Amino acid sequence: MKTRLLIAVPALLAVVALSGALGPQPTTAAAQQPSTPEGDTVTVTGVGSVESTPDEANFSFGVDTRGRTAQAAIAANATAMEKVLSALRAGGARDLATQWVSVYAVTGEDGTVTGYAASNSVSATIGVQKAGALIDAAAEAGANQISGPGMSSSDADRLYREALADAVADARERAEVLARAAGRTLGEISSMTEGGGVSPLPFAERAAADAAASTPVVPGKQETTATVSVTFSLR
Repeated sequence: MKTRLLIAVPALLAVVALSGALGPQPTTAAAQQPSTPEGDTVTVTGVGSVESTPDEANFSFGVDTRGRTAQAAIAANATAMEKVLSALRAGGARDLATQWVSVYAVTGEDGTVTGYAASNSVSATIGVQKAGALIDAAAEAGANQISGPGMSSSDADRLYREALADAVADARERAEVLARAAGRTLGEISSMTEGGGVSPLPFAERAAADAAASTPVVPGKQETTATVSVTFSLR
């Protein structure tokens, strides 16, 4: 009788131990089930633009002269260009800067050198309202190469910053649409990268002086554009 009891007790302990080892497994497996994904993001590109009327005009004024020798052509060109520069300064032009100076041989149909040509060009900026009068003054002073205007705004930096702010707002609106379509809500911004801005293009390529009346210059409208790439978290 005693011997049987001693054998039964170890067997009972083994069953209890085995039950304890197997019991917790379902609980552990349930804890390892995947939870709701975290760290999901959406990345969009926003575009912003601001319309404005340019208030500055940029021109190129040049003089082309001829001479029997290179030295003669250059000397004549220097004299003519000084007159043009004086007229530009008197007309209120600013930011005067030489663009190029060139001298080249002029040849006949048989290839023989018949003389030399010298060319000098300077860039200048002036308010749009005075642009036509400046063209006339330069032509009267001897400028025979005139091109422009390239239109710009004196507050270009401010306009670009406004366009950039609009681009961020546009990016948020786009991201909200995508989030709703996916059954999610938009979270915080996790990263943001500024894209390139689009500079306004000139409205006219060339302008010619008219001796009868002041040359008309119409600024029209311009758009300053900015882009930005924004990444939002999703909830």
